[in-house]
Amino acid sequence: MSEITYREGLRRALHDAMAEDQTVIVLGEDVAAAGGAFKVTDGLLERFGEDRVLDTPISEQAIIGAAIGAAAQGLRPVAEVMFADFAATCFDGIANQLPKYRYMTGGQVSVPAVVRMANGAGGGYAAQHSQSVENWFLNVPGLKVATPARPADAYGLLRAAIDDPDPVLVFEHKGLYNAKEEVGELRRVELGKAAVVRSGTDLTVVASQQMLHRALEAAAGLAAEGIEATVIDPRTVAPLDVATVLGSVEATNRLLVVQESPAAGSWGATLVAEVSEQAFELFDAPPRLLSGEATPIPYAASLESHWLPSVERIADAVRAVVEF
Repeated sequence: MSEITYREGLRRALHDAMAEDQTVIVLGEDVAAAGGAFKVTDGLLERFGEDRVLDTPISEQAIIGAAIGAAAQGLRPVAEVMFADFAATCFDGIANQLPKYRYMTGGQVSVPAVVRMANGAGGGYAAQHSQSVENWFLNVPGLKVATPARPADAYGLLRAAIDDPDPVLVFEHKGLYNAKEEVGELRRVELGKAAVVRSGTDLTVVASQQMLHRALEAAAGLAAEGIEATVIDPRTVAPLDVATVLGSVEATNRLLVVQESPAAGSWGATLVAEVSEQAFELFDAPPRLLSGEATPIPYAASLESHWLPSVERIADAVRAVVEF
């Protein structure tokens, strides 16, 4: 066992994939000499050279366009969009080009591209640099969307994404880069398979990324009150592993979903709807979604902290569902 950070898990995934497969390349703003804005690609240029680790202009359209072309010609590009919010500037490439090539060519052209993006609030980056935007892409068939929350999963999901024959978006939470975990052998993690990270009998909590860690903290505190929660990390939100959640709800009869993004059009809302449709008769209390507010994310630290679901708010939501 050894302790690694979330950032190190991602870096090892890139290193191992590039060492094993000469077609894997990395491209993006400042990913080469500077080692990436969040230092995820640090050291890759020295190890693999400038032909495989490429700094690009400050143009998300160019980055995604280059990734599409490289993938169509047989490479496996890993493109970095520095802040996930900037996916808005290259949305056409991600939503209209990447996921449709295989379909529109009758399977003649694969696009095995990965797009890495730094997601999430809590760092004081303000409204245009703090959003969790994975939900923007839920209505785009052909895209897989990974949201790792822990270092081992950061490694495993990114390795699986690079191996995939189709495009995968990997959202890395900015607030988790320094998070640590004791790990054994690092392995690929199946896309579309949730993880039960804590078991309990009173309700099921599903939470992603930063909210997973807060949900686990809330669950530990609630255990002292006699409330035992199962906590599930979806790990990917497209495809969404509804079956694992249903299996847990069959045992607990209660569901709370916690996400950082606003509720409308989100993976959390989708999950509540899916479970309600398939297993309405199981519930002893109405399923609930706890989310960020439907407002721009404030810059001021006190307001940003209020905007995000806190450990205390999660614990209060759990109590409300259990006591219904």
